[in-house]
Amino acid sequence: MPLMPQFDLCPYCLEPLEGGAPPVCPHCGKNLRNRNPEGALPLGAQLGGRYTVGDYLSADGDGLSYRGVENAARRFVLIKEYFPVTLCNGRSPEGALMPKEGREVLFKTSRMDFKDLYDDLRGLTPATGLSQILDVLEENNTVYAVEESEKGMTLTHYLSLRSRNLTPAEARTLLQPVMEGVTLLHKAGLIHRGICPDNILLPIDGSARLTGYGTLALRTGGSELKSQLYPGYAAPEQYSAAEFSGRYTDVYALAAVTYRLVTGQVPVAAPQRKVRDSLESAHSLESGVPTYFSQVLSCALRLDPARRMQTVPELMSALTDPNVANAMFERGDNQISTKKILGASLVVIFVLVLLLFWSLAGRVGGGEKAPAPTAAPTPAAAGGESPAPSPAGDVSIIPDLVGQDYDSEIKGSDLYQLYRIVMTEEPSSTVEKGRVISQEPMAGTLQTQQSPIIQIKVSSGPMLVKMPDIIGFTQDNASRLLDAEGIQYRMMPMENDGSYAAGCVAYCELDGKTLKKGEELDAGTDVITVYIAGARDATTPVPPEALAQDAQE
Repeated sequence: MPLMPQFDLCPYCLEPLEGGAPPVCPHCGKNLRNRNPEGALPLGAQLGGRYTVGDYLSADGDGLSYRGVENAARRFVLIKEYFPVTLCNGRSPEGALMPKEGREVLFKTSRMDFKDLYDDLRGLTPATGLSQILDVLEENNTVYAVEESEKGMTLTHYLSLRSRNLTPAEARTLLQPVMEGVTLLHKAGLIHRGICPDNILLPIDGSARLTGYGTLALRTGGSELKSQLYPGYAAPEQYSAAEFSGRYTDVYALAAVTYRLVTGQVPVAAPQRKVRDSLESAHSLESGVPTYFSQVLSCALRLDPARRMQTVPELMSALTDPNVANAMFERGDNQISTKKILGASLVVIFVLVLLLFWSLAGRVGGGEKAPAPTAAPTPAAAGGESPAPSPAGDVSIIPDLVGQDYDSEIKGSDLYQLYRIVMTEEPSSTVEKGRVISQEPMAGTLQTQQSPIIQIKVSSGPMLVKMPDIIGFTQDNASRLLDAEGIQYRMMPMENDGSYAAGCVAYCELDGKTLKKGEELDAGTDVITVYIAGARDATTPVPPEALAQDAQE
């Protein structure tokens, strides 16, 4: 029988309806007549006796997407219907999909791929950083995937509201849950292949989540389906069905999203880069991006998958810790793992020792007394002696100064006789005041020059600032004031029951607690959430602390 609308609940206000399919909801007044395009499921269609189809949203090579309602739970969901336009001849009057003549086998195999993907995702979610797949059902000669529906905005929309780029610390904080989710996907043998700001959601009441799941054929150029790739974020291997994608494909996309967050620019699309690679480093576009951070992004955005950073945990570690990043680079254009650096260093030291003993043996054979060999330097322990350069061929090995106290262990010690140490201070919330945060060159580097320069950054302690009074400020004015104070923040929309001025700051939170003016923040690590009130035509519970805040002040 033909698909007929049958409303148990209003797809807009979730209130029960009587009479099957009234023209207008008696509760919210919304029009319930079908406005979905021809070929799509009609508004009010029932799936599996459990879901009501709502408004049509979009289409891609895999299928059609709709808003929907889970009837029993009375909650909104997203419904994706497998409907490959390149393989289908439309829908029968009963609603069943009809594959094109001669494409039946391919239709069935790709439908199986779609179902397998969402079955795997359903077993994997809920999980940190991943939008949850609630159900997978087969009906109408096709497959439907039901996904949670979260109130919030896409990362694309969020970035359009900001007046400045994110700092590296803000970018890491925002993307951390997404990277953890992608790591979980990879452990399960799944590759996303569609990571981009459009597919990252920022829910009102939670951390960032990745959505936009799709089959391999959807995310590969030249496949039988109409492909959907995201220029600037899609890795070069995705543009050809003859090349293989892997975990490194998602590494490329995550690095591209990070690049966009800290520079404000989308990376040059991969096909264009293959003709002429004009991708600028993040540091050259935004001087506030540290060199190590920029180098990590460049490594993760390499066109050749074999030379690219391979895993998401590697990317997370390198973006977080400059020491880890430095261990990956011996030269700016080569990626070297920690084990490789260690092995190479040992080989070089071994060769130097051989040369030293060969030289000593020659002197002894010629009647000269051999000088006593001097041990290679080791990092100075607290209160111990400072390391000294090796005498072999005027080669010195840079000591490890990270973590040492500048005043008591470095300043005024023998290190100033052996090296030229250049110190700069930098706020840090993780390193004790006065101790070395990082150094360049990194420890273990071989130097042939006399009195080599070592640049060190020393912690000046946390950068504490006081929370300014921004309640009631417009979004732009609040951003300017927070930027001036150096406070890290993210703007989140919230529904407005009429208690707040639309487009203005309703309240601020840190770690789930409402912030008041004058409270101290660590500008290096604390990222506050600023809630911006929406239009006054919606209702939502408002935290009592926020309602009482103006009266208290």
